[in-house]
Amino acid sequence: KKLTSVAASSSTANTTMRPLNEQEMTTMFQKMAVFIGHNVKNLLQRTDDKHVFRLHKDRAYYIGERVLKASSSIGSKELVSMGVCVGKFSGTGKFRLHITSLPLLAQYAKHKVWVKPASEMSFLYGNHVLKAGVGRISDGAQLQSGVVVFSMSDIPLGFGVMARAGMDVKGLGPTDIVVLHQVCAVCFTLV
Repeated sequence: KKLTSVAASSSTANTTMRPLNEQEMTTMFQKMAVFIGHNVKNLLQRTDDKHVFRLHKDRAYYIGERVLKASSSIGSKELVSMGVCVGKFSGTGKFRLHITSLPLLAQYAKHKVWVKPASEMSFLYGNHVLKAGVGRISDGAQLQSGVVVFSMSDIPLGFGVMARAGMDVKGLGPTDIVVLHQVCAVCFTLV
């Protein structure tokens, strides 16, 4: 009986929507900074509408204040989602970015990789980006830096980590891995 009451009380504590505390903000911004660098501050200092981060059921949401005010009339148990789900906090306190944050990452990305049309499907099915599939790379991409992967028509497909520095790519063979796959739009819908 004690175990079920403890579990029930912890699950109801997670259903309320609240601002992120300092540790959660730091953890989330560190993860986002891998892909967007110092542009994290641009998420909070928007000119069109003020946005905030809120935590609901262990998920971090990026919400406009107008949407936040409108969602306050909905009970926390009935509220499923609002705004853009940036990611989820694990039980150990680690933060994982979700594919739903791709529009935010694509807008403020520090490093970008464009893949050729022949390699788009390979990336979308979960494979790494090979040198033969790279259309172009933004300047300054370093080894193990976060990149957003785009199609040649500037459609964001997913994100990953550079397996090689951007300036080293020219000397690679066609089957060498350039970007390590992390998340893509199709992977999210298949799971």
